[in-house]
Amino acid sequence: MGKAFDPSLIVDFIPTLIYYLGVTLQILAASVLLGMVIGIAAAILRVFRIPVLNQFVILYISFIRGTPILIQLFLVFYGLPAILLFINIDISRMNALYFVIITYALNNGAHFAEIFRGAIKAVDYGQTEAAYSVGMNDSQNFFRIVLPQAVRIAFPNIANSIIGSLKDTSLAFTIGVMDMMGRGETLIAATAHALEVYLSLAVIYYAVVLLFEKIFRLYEKRINRHHSVDVSVTG
Repeated sequence: MGKAFDPSLIVDFIPTLIYYLGVTLQILAASVLLGMVIGIAAAILRVFRIPVLNQFVILYISFIRGTPILIQLFLVFYGLPAILLFINIDISRMNALYFVIITYALNNGAHFAEIFRGAIKAVDYGQTEAAYSVGMNDSQNFFRIVLPQAVRIAFPNIANSIIGSLKDTSLAFTIGVMDMMGRGETLIAATAHALEVYLSLAVIYYAVVLLFEKIFRLYEKRINRHHSVDVSVTG
């Protein structure tokens, strides 16, 4: 059992925990950027039904969506070093932070792939016909006409996915990463005030999510300023 609840400790714990917010945001930023690359590439393979690769992407997305991210984290943390040892590459001493980033990048990539695939299909085909009529080839049409519009369409879902990923980063401590949650666990071990620590973490995460939502709404309004469709980001 923990010690008697002391609300004043929440104020004391918040500065200690927020010091590690940078690690959490570093995980989020790196995994989202890599996830975007993976997601767009996977979406292209799905949309154009590239033989073999399309089936591989379908399996990848299905596996990611069908398994808990905590299991994925352990599979990457223990499995990737074991696989690479077969080709004499030893990454067993690699910083656990990189395993977390790899895991979340793969997880985000699968979700972004489905978001982008739907957004690409939602772009009016008349835009493609217009591009062809002025002499653009397939590549120019996709990257200059279709993809920019798909990003705009996909943005609300991407924003929600990023917010969800921020909250999921709280699992990084399970493989030894000293982020906010990891520091919180050490505080609990040292003080036995678990409730106060978790309330402090809740306040910080909630504040960051509210800030992200505000930023995403402003950016969404900006990219949609020439369009009448009004879509909102929800947490």
